[in-house]
Amino acid sequence: MTAGVGSFESFEEPFDGSCDPSAEVLAEAAAAFGLLASSARLHLVWALAQGESDVSGLAERVGGALPAISQHLAKLKLAGLVRSRREGRRVVYLVDDPDVVTIVRLMVGQLADRRSDAGRGAGATAGRLRGLGA
Repeated sequence: MTAGVGSFESFEEPFDGSCDPSAEVLAEAAAAFGLLASSARLHLVWALAQGESDVSGLAERVGGALPAISQHLAKLKLAGLVRSRREGRRVVYLVDDPDVVTIVRLMVGQLADRRSDAGRGAGATAGRLRGLGA
């Protein structure tokens, strides 16, 4: 990841999962997950995981007002979860970290599958995370 809240490049040794991460790394991860705790920002990252877009395209896709979408993108950019580039007069946003894309797709995909399974009577796991916020 790039510098910012989501930067996990601060390990002194490679992290192999055999020991607990430092408090600093856990705090950075919590901050990154905190940003994604907003359904609007999560939707933006989901949309950008499908391909780059400008603010207008994102606002149309996620159904938000341009100023609100711009503010969410600014937070995600500051955290290093998305980046932008100029294309003439447009600013195009993208998620260029495959790990962020993987995490978002995995979590959203798992929950969508559970909801689908619950709809077919295979279990009552849908919605169990709702209301468990920290």
